[in-house]
Amino acid sequence: MNVRKEGIAVRLGDPLFVAAALTLALFGIAMIYSAGLTEIRTPVANAWKRQAVWLALSVIAFAFASRVPLRWLEWATPWIYGLSILLLIAVLVVGSGPGTRSWLKFAGFSFQPAELAKLATILMLARSLGGREEPEVRLLRLWRPMVIAFAPFLLVLAQPDLGSAVTFGVILICALFWAGVPLFTIFMLVSPGVSLLLGWSATIWGVWFVFVIILLYLRRPWMLEAVAVGVGNLAAGALAAPLWNSLAPYQQNRLLVFLNPGIDPRGAGWHLIQSQVAIGSGGWLGRGFGEGPQKRLSFLPEQHNDFIFSVVGEELGFVGVLVVLLGFGWLLQRTVKIAAGSSQNFGSILTFALFGAWFTHLVINVGMTVGLMPVTGLPLPFISYGGTFLLMTFIGVALISRTAQEH
Repeated sequence: MNVRKEGIAVRLGDPLFVAAALTLALFGIAMIYSAGLTEIRTPVANAWKRQAVWLALSVIAFAFASRVPLRWLEWATPWIYGLSILLLIAVLVVGSGPGTRSWLKFAGFSFQPAELAKLATILMLARSLGGREEPEVRLLRLWRPMVIAFAPFLLVLAQPDLGSAVTFGVILICALFWAGVPLFTIFMLVSPGVSLLLGWSATIWGVWFVFVIILLYLRRPWMLEAVAVGVGNLAAGALAAPLWNSLAPYQQNRLLVFLNPGIDPRGAGWHLIQSQVAIGSGGWLGRGFGEGPQKRLSFLPEQHNDFIFSVVGEELGFVGVLVVLLGFGWLLQRTVKIAAGSSQNFGSILTFALFGAWFTHLVINVGMTVGLMPVTGLPLPFISYGGTFLLMTFIGVALISRTAQEH
């Protein structure tokens, strides 16, 4: 009996981790089924069946991927990354989707290349950073991982898919941090991005820029790096207004209603207002599975996908939401533990970068349903409807499981 249990543990790496991921996915199918229980018949009613098929495919993919040795995967990584870049280019030419070019469709089958690109970028960063004997402290010598992350970032941003594009930046930061790059070096790298976000206010941006200059003076990095960081912050601050004007109107409205949903309650603010009403009406124990009025009357938009967490809040209440978040917390904690316990740099960085991607999706998705984040369209891992996302997520689970096997 003990031998059999040990054999299962070897094949799965961390059986409890895999079981938690599968439990969340099954819970997601149940909530997608509930999201389809509306007074008006919609295509969402059958979404749970399609998600169940994708889960079956995801489990098969997990079974294969979890048996691939990490050294084989590391060898194949450049090819996987190259394929993802080609697909991102292809989707800009022949892609389709509501308001974006995010999907490749053929023979009734839809595929979202950005999800493959996230996984491929994580693999490529793990390969690039894991092969270094010592952590890199020089900013300009990190050009290779920066190119690896920014190439898909720009291609996804051009679709345009701002939410997915942001994920690539977080993946890069997580990979650099886990590879031992000093925090000040990471700060220099991300500071122009902060300038871009603060550029809407000359006063706030000016305070930030002075702070950056003072910090550069105190830390005294290499002169060329200090100049590059200063120029980068200046350029980012100057580009803030033109970049804002280049955003599609629906993207601008999403950011504006984040600050004040009441400015467009029947338009861009509708999503957030209905989501807050749904979650708030759930109370402690919720309205009951399948009984959420906001959902049943189809007031809640994208209730099977981006706003599935709102359905959880409305029907299962505070207690249900807490249980789901605790489940995610345990899964993410386990992911970090596996990353820390791995003796292989490639597997360790890969695992922690996957943690960063999932954590970003969780924070942004939950945050946007309660008004703490702008509506960006990032799905909730394991739970939101979406075949490509679920498939790539379970391949990620398989890679983490393999890392746990080879620790």
